[in-house]
Amino acid sequence: MLSVDFSELESFIGKDIGKSDWMLIDQNRIQQFADATSDHQWIHLDSEKAAKELPTKSTIAHGFLTLSLIVPRSSMIWKITGTKMTINYGLNKVRFISMVPVNSKVRLSVKVNEVNKLDNGGTQVISEATLEVEGDEKPAYIAESIMLAFPG
Repeated sequence: MLSVDFSELESFIGKDIGKSDWMLIDQNRIQQFADATSDHQWIHLDSEKAAKELPTKSTIAHGFLTLSLIVPRSSMIWKITGTKMTINYGLNKVRFISMVPVNSKVRLSVKVNEVNKLDNGGTQVISEATLEVEGDEKPAYIAESIMLAFPG
């Protein structure tokens, strides 16, 4: 894991920060997400129908399930030190590019795009988060993630 001091954030603009470990997306995780969000669409849960009708020939993870991995996977990649808190501030844009079939392994990569000082003393960090699917040429998504960091 890379440790970056709050005072040095600007020196990381344009740099690839690193990649997380691989993580398995199994049917149990997909089911738990479906139950937590009440999104029980067949493409996520009906393996027989998915085998016949989806190009993956299997169920697929919810896009928002994979998107929810940005914060915990990012924390495996890097940590900003010298802060009293960092806050997930949201997303600017997201593009889902390819499906994540059940039992795929995924990992996140992070690149810092912008670092903006705020009037309240904090700093806004805008990063490009890319979720890679093991063995797939195209990523599952590319998302612009926003974090606020406050010195402390």
